[in-house]
Amino acid sequence: MADERMNWLTLAGKFAADGDLKGMRACARELWAQKETAMDGVALMAEAALYAGERDEAATLVSEVLKVEPRHLRARFVKAGIASAEFRLDEALPLLRAVAMEAERGRAALDPADPYGQVLTRLLQQAYGWLADGLYLAAMPEEAADALLSCSRVQETAEAEAGIYTKYLFMRNYREQAPLAARREAEGYAAMLAATPYAHKGIKKLPEKKLKIGYISPDFRQHAVASFLAPLLKNFDGSRFSVYAYATGRQDAVTKRLRASPVSWRDLRGRSPRTAARLIAEDHIDILFDLSGHSQDNALPIMAHRPAPVQISGIGYMNTTGLSCIDYFLSDETCLPAGDGASAGFTEKILRLPHSHLCYQPGAVREMPTAGMEAPVLTNGYVTFGSFNNIAKVTDEVLLLWRGILEQVRGSRLVIKGKMCSIPSGRAFLQARLKKLSFDLARVELRPYSPDYLEQYRDIDIALDTMPYNGGLTTCEALYMGVPVISLRGRTHGARFGASILKNAGVQELVVENDINYVRRAVQLGSSPELIGAYHSGLRANLLKSDLMNAKQYMAELEAGYRRIWQDFCL
Repeated sequence: MADERMNWLTLAGKFAADGDLKGMRACARELWAQKETAMDGVALMAEAALYAGERDEAATLVSEVLKVEPRHLRARFVKAGIASAEFRLDEALPLLRAVAMEAERGRAALDPADPYGQVLTRLLQQAYGWLADGLYLAAMPEEAADALLSCSRVQETAEAEAGIYTKYLFMRNYREQAPLAARREAEGYAAMLAATPYAHKGIKKLPEKKLKIGYISPDFRQHAVASFLAPLLKNFDGSRFSVYAYATGRQDAVTKRLRASPVSWRDLRGRSPRTAARLIAEDHIDILFDLSGHSQDNALPIMAHRPAPVQISGIGYMNTTGLSCIDYFLSDETCLPAGDGASAGFTEKILRLPHSHLCYQPGAVREMPTAGMEAPVLTNGYVTFGSFNNIAKVTDEVLLLWRGILEQVRGSRLVIKGKMCSIPSGRAFLQARLKKLSFDLARVELRPYSPDYLEQYRDIDIALDTMPYNGGLTTCEALYMGVPVISLRGRTHGARFGASILKNAGVQELVVENDINYVRRAVQLGSSPELIGAYHSGLRANLLKSDLMNAKQYMAELEAGYRRIWQDFCL
């Protein structure tokens, strides 16, 4: 019976991996039919119901199992999955931690040849994935990164391990990292990719030829990156450059608008990395620009085949890729000034622009509302600070600075807006965290995410940036809506994003160099309603004329960079 049980559980795992719920249920019925394995069958049926979105059925079945066997591992796993799907983080997180710990101990105690190890491995893979998602939503990115690292280590192929490890690298950016340590971790990703790079031996090295530039991304769609794509696809010099767009992600109305650009469009969805690389190589691209780095559904497995002789990464990611096949990383004189030690954290050479390394073009994703013009303080009689950044970016150190600002600006309020505030358990987590840090909760408003978030900037007098992971699009949008943003210039490219945006937006006075001045600048501005009002009435007009939105200047500088690195390749 033990062998038969193991055979059905193993087969069910294969069906689950293939998304074959009918097959899972067939295995569950076989187990359920035998008294000795009935609870395994019920638990497996509950798991299939969970994956089918039938959570009520799954919960009923799990309850039956736990009444008979309170410690049944798969039943507790499914119970955690139900809680995760319903965003009951307070229940899901401890359950997932317990299930993962027990499964890890179970695997360690087994003989390597024991087939039950494979059953536990599949359960662990899913549990760690759910745990990472829940921890991230609960604004615990350090713990989420640990879960992703553990998840990568229980994958059964190098390709699957790399797919999880790249998420781990992205998550690490939410907290402080030493540049060299971050580089070493990123280099570990390259060892997981089994790619055969193109040699490009037959290329004619003509320094002044018309160059073919390729942009590859999963985010030619409704995504933060889309607000920085228009210059790349519309404002290039067609006499000296031909442009190709390689879309690897899903498509929507934003994609349709971007496809109207005068570029050659290639849809690579569903292609294997090797096939996608071959198609790019057949276009004879000279410089291929990866816009996603280690972000979600990224194109790095394609880049690893080196489909172009010169390759760049940047804009959509703030750190090194760790891949030797990527030659350059795009930055600027503020994020990575020449001679700065942070450059040592990159495996790539730095392609440094004199102004901004990105160009903000609002309206790409949605129609932009008019700016509020009048500062809320002039009507309310008190200052409202705010942060619309991903709450996972908000460290306890940042919260303590915000508390200090509130304490020094009489009667001021703080609005924290984000997805975490959209779910009851998320709000409870955040309220408990604020209470622990001695916040006056009566002065803090937790706002849920909403599609009209831009209009809600009309309620904010001063926006407060996060660190070490600065806001990017969030900062641009706040400025465009007339709201001044205070940002601390950190020690890495990602921690200087805000400083670069503010400097190129023409408001360098809002950039500070340390914690003390961050609080001081916020308090000074918060104590001057007239100055706040001046920002609100003039920021958008000034932004439209700034270096941050000067598409012609931006493309001239970027294309000069392209020409320079191509000429270096031709030497």
